[in-house]
Amino acid sequence: MHQPPRRVLLTNDDGPPGQSSPYIFGLYVELVKLGWNVTVVVPSSQKSWIGKAFSIHETVKGRYYYPCKPDGMGQTSETRRELQPGEVGEWVLLDATPATCTNIALHNMFPGEFDLVISGPNYGKNTSAAFALASGTVGAAMSAAVARTRAIALSYGNFQYPPPPELLPPAHKISLRIIQALWNDWGRDEDSGLSGFELEHMDQEKDRLQLLTQTRGLRDGEVDLYGVNVPIVPALLNDGMKIVWTRLWRNVYGRLFKRGEKDSTTDAAPNGQDDSLVFTFSPDWQGLLTPIKDELPYGTDAWGIHSDMATVTPLKATFGEPGAGSMGFGSESKELANSRWARGGRYWDTL
Repeated sequence: MHQPPRRVLLTNDDGPPGQSSPYIFGLYVELVKLGWNVTVVVPSSQKSWIGKAFSIHETVKGRYYYPCKPDGMGQTSETRRELQPGEVGEWVLLDATPATCTNIALHNMFPGEFDLVISGPNYGKNTSAAFALASGTVGAAMSAAVARTRAIALSYGNFQYPPPPELLPPAHKISLRIIQALWNDWGRDEDSGLSGFELEHMDQEKDRLQLLTQTRGLRDGEVDLYGVNVPIVPALLNDGMKIVWTRLWRNVYGRLFKRGEKDSTTDAAPNGQDDSLVFTFSPDWQGLLTPIKDELPYGTDAWGIHSDMATVTPLKATFGEPGAGSMGFGSESKELANSRWARGGRYWDTL
Protein backbone atom coordinates (compact mmCIF):
# COMPACT_ATOMS: atom_id res chain seq x y z
CA MET A 1 0.00 0.00 0.00
CA HIS A 2 1.35 3.42 -0.93
CA GLN A 3 2.12 5.86 1.85
CA PRO A 4 0.83 9.44 1.66
CA PRO A 5 3.31 12.32 1.68
CA ARG A 6 4.74 13.00 5.12
CA ARG A 7 3.90 16.66 4.86
CA VAL A 8 2.53 18.80 2.04
CA LEU A 9 3.20 22.49 1.40
CA LEU A 10 0.26 24.20 -0.29
CA THR A 11 0.95 27.57 -1.89
CA ASN A 12 -0.34 29.65 -4.80
CA ASP A 13 -0.02 32.97 -6.59
CA ASP A 14 -3.58 34.19 -5.98
CA GLY A 15 -3.19 34.77 -2.25
CA PRO A 16 -5.61 33.96 0.58
CA PRO A 17 -9.28 33.09 -0.08
CA GLY A 18 -11.19 35.88 -1.76
CA GLN A 19 -12.60 37.01 -5.08
CA SER A 20 -9.29 36.52 -6.89
CA SER A 21 -8.49 33.29 -5.03
CA PRO A 22 -11.64 31.14 -4.90
CA TYR A 23 -10.10 27.67 -5.16
CA ILE A 24 -7.35 27.12 -2.59
CA PHE A 25 -9.58 26.71 0.46
CA GLY A 26 -11.70 24.00 -1.15
CA LEU A 27 -8.65 21.99 -2.17
CA TYR A 28 -7.12 22.46 1.29
CA VAL A 29 -10.23 21.01 2.94
CA GLU A 30 -10.19 17.99 0.63
CA LEU A 31 -6.48 17.34 1.21
CA VAL A 32 -7.02 17.43 4.97
CA LYS A 33 -9.91 14.96 4.58
CA LEU A 34 -7.41 12.53 3.05
CA GLY A 35 -5.48 12.64 6.30
CA TRP A 36 -2.56 14.49 4.72
CA ASN A 37 -0.58 16.89 6.89
CA VAL A 38 -0.99 20.17 4.98
CA THR A 39 0.79 23.44 5.70
CA VAL A 40 -0.26 26.57 3.80
CA VAL A 41 2.14 29.43 3.02
CA VAL A 42 0.83 31.87 0.41
CA PRO A 43 1.40 35.45 -0.75
CA SER A 44 -0.58 37.99 1.23
CA SER A 45 -2.08 39.38 -1.98
CA GLN A 46 -2.61 38.46 -5.62
CA LYS A 47 0.69 37.84 -7.44
CA SER A 48 -0.29 36.49 -10.85
CA TRP A 49 2.04 36.67 -13.86
CA ILE A 50 5.12 37.21 -11.75
CA GLY A 51 6.81 33.97 -12.80
CA LYS A 52 9.63 32.68 -10.61
CA ALA A 53 10.69 36.11 -9.34
CA PHE A 54 12.05 36.35 -5.79
CA SER A 55 11.59 39.19 -3.32
CA ILE A 56 15.23 40.26 -3.00
CA HIS A 57 15.07 43.98 -2.21
CA GLU A 58 12.30 43.94 0.39
CA THR A 59 12.25 42.61 3.92
CA VAL A 60 9.67 39.84 3.82
CA LYS A 61 7.11 40.14 6.57
CA GLY A 62 4.24 37.81 7.35
CA ARG A 63 1.08 37.24 9.34
CA TYR A 64 -0.88 34.25 10.52
CA TYR A 65 -4.25 33.60 8.91
CA TYR A 66 -7.14 31.59 10.33
CA PRO A 67 -9.63 30.50 7.62
CA CYS A 68 -13.20 29.53 8.46
CA LYS A 69 -15.82 27.48 6.65
CA PRO A 70 -17.55 27.69 4.26
CA ASP A 71 -15.43 29.97 2.05
CA GLY A 72 -12.08 30.24 3.83
CA MET A 73 -12.48 33.86 4.84
CA GLY A 74 -10.82 34.53 8.19
CA GLN A 75 -8.85 36.77 10.49
CA THR A 76 -5.16 37.62 10.52
CA SER A 77 -2.85 37.90 13.51
CA GLU A 78 0.68 39.21 13.95
CA THR A 79 1.35 36.39 16.45
CA ARG A 80 0.31 32.75 16.68
CA ARG A 81 -2.74 31.96 18.76
CA GLU A 82 -5.13 29.12 19.53
CA LEU A 83 -7.82 28.27 16.98
CA GLN A 84 -11.18 29.83 17.68
CA PRO A 85 -14.58 28.18 17.04
CA GLY A 86 -15.20 27.77 13.32
CA GLU A 87 -11.54 28.11 12.31
CA VAL A 88 -10.13 25.13 10.45
CA GLY A 89 -6.39 25.77 10.54
CA GLU A 90 -3.49 28.17 10.74
CA TRP A 91 -2.01 29.51 7.52
CA VAL A 92 0.89 31.87 6.86
CA LEU A 93 0.65 34.95 4.62
CA LEU A 94 3.93 36.44 3.40
CA ASP A 95 4.37 39.81 1.71
CA ALA A 96 6.33 38.09 -1.02
CA THR A 97 6.24 36.44 -4.43
CA PRO A 98 5.02 32.84 -4.83
CA ALA A 99 8.55 31.50 -5.44
CA THR A 100 9.73 33.33 -2.32
CA CYS A 101 6.92 31.78 -0.26
CA THR A 102 8.01 28.32 -1.39
CA ASN A 103 11.68 28.91 -0.65
CA ILE A 104 11.08 30.42 2.78
CA ALA A 105 8.71 27.60 3.72
CA LEU A 106 11.17 24.92 2.58
CA HIS A 107 14.36 26.39 4.00
CA ASN A 108 13.48 28.79 6.82
CA MET A 109 10.15 27.96 8.40
CA PHE A 110 9.97 24.17 8.03
CA PRO A 111 13.39 22.95 6.81
CA GLY A 112 13.44 19.32 5.74
CA GLU A 113 9.79 18.71 6.58
CA PHE A 114 8.06 18.72 3.18
CA ASP A 115 8.20 16.02 0.55
CA LEU A 116 5.55 17.45 -1.80
CA VAL A 117 4.67 21.00 -2.83
CA ILE A 118 1.32 21.75 -4.46
CA SER A 119 1.01 25.20 -6.01
CA GLY A 120 -2.57 26.23 -6.75
CA PRO A 121 -5.25 25.74 -7.79
CA ASN A 122 -4.71 28.80 -9.94
CA TYR A 123 -7.69 30.92 -10.92
CA GLY A 124 -7.26 30.30 -14.63
CA LYS A 125 -5.43 27.85 -16.85
CA ASN A 126 -1.68 27.73 -17.26
CA THR A 127 -1.50 25.82 -20.51
CA SER A 128 1.10 26.65 -23.17
CA ALA A 129 4.59 28.07 -22.88
CA ALA A 130 3.33 31.66 -22.95
CA PHE A 131 1.28 31.18 -19.79
CA ALA A 132 3.64 28.75 -18.02
CA LEU A 133 6.67 31.03 -18.37
CA ALA A 134 4.75 33.94 -16.82
CA SER A 135 2.80 31.99 -14.20
CA GLY A 136 3.46 32.58 -10.52
CA THR A 137 1.77 29.23 -9.88
CA VAL A 138 4.32 27.42 -12.03
CA GLY A 139 7.06 29.65 -10.60
CA ALA A 140 6.28 28.53 -7.05
CA ALA A 141 6.39 24.88 -8.11
CA MET A 142 9.63 25.50 -10.03
CA SER A 143 11.11 27.01 -6.86
CA ALA A 144 10.37 23.73 -5.08
CA ALA A 145 11.77 21.61 -7.90
CA VAL A 146 15.06 23.52 -7.85
CA ALA A 147 15.15 22.73 -4.12
CA ARG A 148 14.88 19.02 -5.03
CA THR A 149 11.32 18.70 -3.74
CA ARG A 150 8.53 17.08 -5.73
CA ALA A 151 6.14 19.74 -7.02
CA ILE A 152 2.84 20.02 -8.85
CA ALA A 153 1.51 23.26 -10.37
CA LEU A 154 -2.30 22.93 -10.44
CA SER A 155 -4.53 25.29 -12.42
CA TYR A 156 -8.27 25.42 -13.08
CA GLY A 157 -9.22 26.67 -16.53
CA ASN A 158 -12.22 28.99 -16.35
CA PHE A 159 -14.60 28.93 -19.32
CA GLN A 160 -17.49 30.70 -17.56
CA TYR A 161 -17.43 33.69 -15.23
CA PRO A 162 -18.12 33.24 -12.45
CA PRO A 163 -17.29 29.51 -12.53
CA PRO A 164 -20.39 27.37 -11.78
CA PRO A 165 -20.11 26.40 -8.08
CA GLU A 166 -21.43 22.89 -8.73
CA LEU A 167 -18.31 22.15 -10.80
CA LEU A 168 -15.82 22.90 -8.04
CA PRO A 169 -16.26 19.72 -5.91
CA PRO A 170 -15.66 17.45 -8.94
CA ALA A 171 -12.71 19.65 -9.94
CA HIS A 172 -11.15 19.10 -6.52
CA LYS A 173 -11.98 15.39 -6.78
CA ILE A 174 -10.21 14.84 -10.09
CA SER A 175 -7.29 16.99 -8.90
CA LEU A 176 -6.86 14.77 -5.84
CA ARG A 177 -7.01 11.71 -8.06
CA ILE A 178 -4.21 13.10 -10.23
CA ILE A 179 -2.10 14.26 -7.27
CA GLN A 180 -2.39 10.89 -5.53
CA ALA A 181 -1.56 8.97 -8.70
CA LEU A 182 1.52 11.10 -9.39
CA TRP A 183 2.72 10.84 -5.80
CA ASN A 184 2.33 7.06 -5.79
CA ASP A 185 4.13 6.54 -9.11
CA TRP A 186 6.24 9.61 -9.86
CA GLY A 187 7.65 9.66 -13.36
CA ARG A 188 11.28 9.28 -14.41
CA ASP A 189 13.43 11.65 -16.45
CA GLU A 190 16.52 9.57 -17.13
CA ASP A 191 16.93 10.21 -20.85
CA SER A 192 20.31 11.91 -21.05
CA GLY A 193 19.77 13.09 -24.60
CA LEU A 194 23.30 11.86 -25.38
CA SER A 195 24.02 10.12 -28.65
CA GLY A 196 25.82 6.80 -28.79
CA PHE A 197 28.81 8.59 -30.28
CA GLU A 198 29.00 10.95 -27.31
CA LEU A 199 28.74 8.21 -24.72
CA GLU A 200 31.36 6.12 -26.52
CA HIS A 201 33.86 8.96 -26.85
CA MET A 202 33.64 10.40 -23.36
CA ASP A 203 37.24 10.68 -22.18
CA GLN A 204 36.48 9.79 -18.59
CA GLU A 205 33.66 8.16 -16.67
CA LYS A 206 33.64 11.24 -14.45
CA ASP A 207 32.80 13.43 -17.46
CA ARG A 208 29.98 11.10 -18.43
CA LEU A 209 28.44 11.13 -14.96
CA GLN A 210 28.69 14.90 -14.69
CA LEU A 211 26.94 15.38 -18.01
CA LEU A 212 24.23 12.91 -17.11
CA THR A 213 23.62 14.87 -13.92
CA GLN A 214 23.07 18.01 -16.00
CA THR A 215 20.55 16.42 -18.35
CA ARG A 216 18.40 14.07 -16.26
CA GLY A 217 15.91 14.92 -13.50
CA LEU A 218 17.27 16.82 -10.49
CA ARG A 219 16.17 14.19 -7.94
CA ASP A 220 18.06 11.10 -9.07
CA GLY A 221 16.35 11.02 -12.44
CA GLU A 222 12.80 11.82 -11.35
CA VAL A 223 10.57 14.22 -13.27
CA ASP A 224 11.25 17.67 -11.77
CA LEU A 225 7.65 18.86 -11.62
CA TYR A 226 4.25 18.54 -13.26
CA GLY A 227 1.86 21.10 -14.67
CA VAL A 228 -1.75 20.00 -14.19
CA ASN A 229 -4.67 21.83 -15.79
CA VAL A 230 -8.32 21.05 -15.07
CA PRO A 231 -11.02 22.74 -17.19
CA ILE A 232 -14.05 23.89 -15.21
CA VAL A 233 -16.64 22.49 -17.62
CA PRO A 234 -19.71 20.20 -17.35
CA ALA A 235 -17.60 17.17 -18.36
CA LEU A 236 -16.45 17.12 -14.71
CA LEU A 237 -19.87 15.91 -13.61
CA ASN A 238 -20.51 12.19 -13.09
CA ASP A 239 -16.77 11.42 -13.31
CA GLY A 240 -16.96 12.02 -17.04
CA MET A 241 -13.70 13.88 -17.58
CA LYS A 242 -10.72 12.14 -19.16
CA ILE A 243 -7.14 12.72 -18.04
CA VAL A 244 -4.40 12.92 -20.67
CA TRP A 245 -0.60 13.16 -20.70
CA THR A 246 0.47 16.21 -22.68
CA ARG A 247 3.42 18.39 -23.63
CA LEU A 248 3.55 22.19 -23.55
CA TRP A 249 2.09 24.02 -26.50
CA ARG A 250 4.90 26.26 -27.77
CA ASN A 251 3.07 29.45 -28.62
CA VAL A 252 3.71 33.19 -28.61
CA TYR A 253 1.98 36.34 -27.49
CA GLY A 254 1.90 39.85 -28.86
CA ARG A 255 1.05 43.14 -27.19
CA LEU A 256 0.75 42.94 -23.41
CA PHE A 257 0.68 46.66 -22.60
CA LYS A 258 -1.10 49.75 -23.87
CA ARG A 259 -0.04 53.36 -23.74
CA GLY A 260 -1.45 55.04 -20.64
CA GLU A 261 -3.04 58.44 -20.34
CA LYS A 262 -0.59 61.31 -20.21
CA ASP A 263 -0.42 63.36 -17.03
CA SER A 264 -2.36 66.60 -17.56
CA THR A 265 0.54 68.54 -16.03
CA THR A 266 2.99 67.29 -18.65
CA ASP A 267 3.81 69.67 -21.47
CA ALA A 268 2.63 68.61 -24.89
CA ALA A 269 5.23 67.37 -27.36
CA PRO A 270 6.32 69.97 -29.97
CA ASN A 271 5.13 67.75 -32.80
CA GLY A 272 1.72 67.30 -31.20
CA GLN A 273 2.14 63.54 -30.91
CA ASP A 274 1.75 61.55 -27.70
CA ASP A 275 5.31 60.62 -26.74
CA SER A 276 4.70 60.05 -23.01
CA LEU A 277 6.35 56.95 -21.57
CA VAL A 278 3.34 55.68 -19.63
CA PHE A 279 2.10 52.12 -20.14
CA THR A 280 -0.37 49.84 -18.37
CA PHE A 281 -0.80 46.06 -18.50
CA SER A 282 -3.61 45.44 -20.97
CA PRO A 283 -2.87 42.24 -22.86
CA ASP A 284 -4.44 41.20 -26.11
CA TRP A 285 -5.60 37.71 -25.14
CA GLN A 286 -7.00 36.86 -28.56
CA GLY A 287 -5.51 33.54 -29.58
CA LEU A 288 -4.27 32.74 -26.08
CA LEU A 289 -7.54 32.33 -24.22
CA THR A 290 -9.63 31.33 -27.22
CA PRO A 291 -7.38 29.60 -29.75
CA ILE A 292 -8.87 27.84 -32.75
CA LYS A 293 -9.24 24.29 -31.48
CA ASP A 294 -8.58 22.60 -34.82
CA GLU A 295 -5.26 24.44 -35.10
CA LEU A 296 -3.93 23.29 -31.71
CA PRO A 297 -1.19 20.63 -31.98
CA TYR A 298 -2.44 17.21 -30.96
CA GLY A 299 -1.03 16.04 -27.63
CA THR A 300 -0.38 19.52 -26.23
CA ASP A 301 -1.84 20.87 -23.01
CA ALA A 302 -3.83 23.52 -24.88
CA TRP A 303 -5.33 20.86 -27.16
CA GLY A 304 -6.27 18.78 -24.11
CA ILE A 305 -7.93 21.49 -22.04
CA HIS A 306 -9.87 22.81 -25.05
CA SER A 307 -11.06 19.23 -25.62
CA ASP A 308 -12.55 19.22 -22.09
CA MET A 309 -9.83 16.98 -20.68
CA ALA A 310 -7.60 17.37 -17.62
CA THR A 311 -3.97 17.57 -18.71
CA VAL A 312 -0.81 16.36 -16.98
CA THR A 313 2.42 17.81 -18.38
CA PRO A 314 5.87 16.69 -17.12
CA LEU A 315 8.23 19.67 -16.90
CA LYS A 316 11.93 20.31 -16.37
CA ALA A 317 13.16 22.94 -13.92
CA THR A 318 15.21 24.59 -16.64
CA PHE A 319 14.89 26.54 -19.84
CA GLY A 320 14.44 24.08 -22.68
CA GLU A 321 17.46 23.64 -24.92
CA PRO A 322 17.44 23.44 -28.72
CA GLY A 323 18.52 20.30 -30.53
CA ALA A 324 22.00 18.84 -30.83
CA GLY A 325 22.89 20.90 -33.90
CA SER A 326 22.50 24.20 -32.07
CA MET A 327 26.00 24.22 -30.50
CA GLY A 328 27.47 26.17 -33.38
CA PHE A 329 26.55 28.33 -36.35
CA GLY A 330 23.77 27.52 -38.78
CA SER A 331 26.14 26.35 -41.49
CA GLU A 332 27.61 23.79 -39.06
CA SER A 333 24.38 22.36 -37.63
CA LYS A 334 24.21 19.10 -39.59
CA GLU A 335 27.83 18.23 -38.88
CA LEU A 336 27.51 19.12 -35.18
CA ALA A 337 24.37 17.07 -34.59
CA ASN A 338 26.36 13.82 -34.82
CA SER A 339 29.60 15.01 -33.26
CA ARG A 340 31.09 14.89 -29.80
CA TRP A 341 30.26 18.59 -29.43
CA ALA A 342 26.51 18.11 -29.64
CA ARG A 343 26.13 18.80 -25.90
CA GLY A 344 28.56 21.70 -25.70
CA GLY A 345 32.20 22.21 -24.74
CA ARG A 346 33.43 23.39 -28.13
CA TYR A 347 35.50 26.58 -28.04
CA TRP A 348 34.85 29.52 -30.33
CA ASP A 349 38.24 29.11 -31.97
CA THR A 350 36.92 29.66 -35.47
CA LEU A 351 36.21 33.39 -35.00
